[in-house]
Amino acid sequence: MPNQSASNASAHTASTKSVTLKIDGSTGEGGGQIIRTALSLSMLTGIPIEMFNIRAGRAKSGLMRQHLMCVQASQQISNASVSGAVLGSSSFRFAPSAIRSGDYHFDIGSAGSTSLVLQTLLPALLFANTDQSVLSTVSIKGGTHNPLAPTTDFLQQAFVPALAKLGMQVNIECVQAGFAPIGGGVIKATITPFMRRADSKPLMLTERGALTNIALVASVLNLEYDIGKRELASAKSVLLESVVDDSLITTKANKLDGIGEGNTCYAQVTHECGDHLHHEIFTLLGEKRTSAEKMGNRLAGLIKRYLFRTDALVDEYLTDQLLLPLALSGGGEFTARIISQHTETQAWLIEQFLPVEIKFETIDEQKTLVRVVC
Repeated sequence: MPNQSASNASAHTASTKSVTLKIDGSTGEGGGQIIRTALSLSMLTGIPIEMFNIRAGRAKSGLMRQHLMCVQASQQISNASVSGAVLGSSSFRFAPSAIRSGDYHFDIGSAGSTSLVLQTLLPALLFANTDQSVLSTVSIKGGTHNPLAPTTDFLQQAFVPALAKLGMQVNIECVQAGFAPIGGGVIKATITPFMRRADSKPLMLTERGALTNIALVASVLNLEYDIGKRELASAKSVLLESVVDDSLITTKANKLDGIGEGNTCYAQVTHECGDHLHHEIFTLLGEKRTSAEKMGNRLAGLIKRYLFRTDALVDEYLTDQLLLPLALSGGGEFTARIISQHTETQAWLIEQFLPVEIKFETIDEQKTLVRVVC
């Protein structure tokens, strides 16, 4: 199969751009991820799409506000022709034109996830042109810390470092935090156009090296500062009881700026991986009637599962996020703890647009080799 990256995706699809790709939104996981990835790939390849049965299996089917914002924002950066995209719609058509670098500002109008909107636009803006002096900035207002979505912390501490290994330069700033149900948070991303080097090699993230650090971070928005400190103390205590070296653990409590109230705690677990350091992020959002101590215990439990039950390098959520960057930058392989239905659906959809093959080779119950072949 010929090497394929986004820089030559347009050549691959030149003869099929006028052919609309019909996508059943109820396929596989059947959620908003299909919408977001289809929009990204439509913009990158120029292939028009028609989506139907959108989120058909969900309690509230159709386009919700954050999904609609993904469509509208994609329309703006690619000068697309769009029909049928309204709140609650079960189908829409999207036909992109040229992607344009620039300075963009979007307001979801709710506590919908800013991270998910950004991840829709990011691949397109990375490949908007080949002049690395022409940056794009994207500011998005909404929720920065949402249930069932990657938090801004995840993007900053896990996703962006993974992109950097591929030579993709993205900076993400949390200007203001926003939690459900109020939102009001703002993130700002600065994106440098990507140029793949001729001597670049497929990314290999297969072997977990030495554990170098576990950074525990807890943050509060307009809540008692002591909540975060108690979460950190609880998580550290559990890890020490599990014979994790005290010298590898760092803790930090923060006060966030923003409106409303919220609490989050996360761990950045860092291992050596060849010439790289690999970062995994485990995040929890505070819950009413759940003590800080219990939150800390839960966080430590996520860390222990990753450290002691598998030697796979990449955990569940970063596995989802790595497939498209690898498919666009020349391929690679990595070991994953779990292959979720999200991941399987993402792989299926990428293969509808690009001449790549994504393979899952089971090693054991807690380890799968993921290969993206271009």
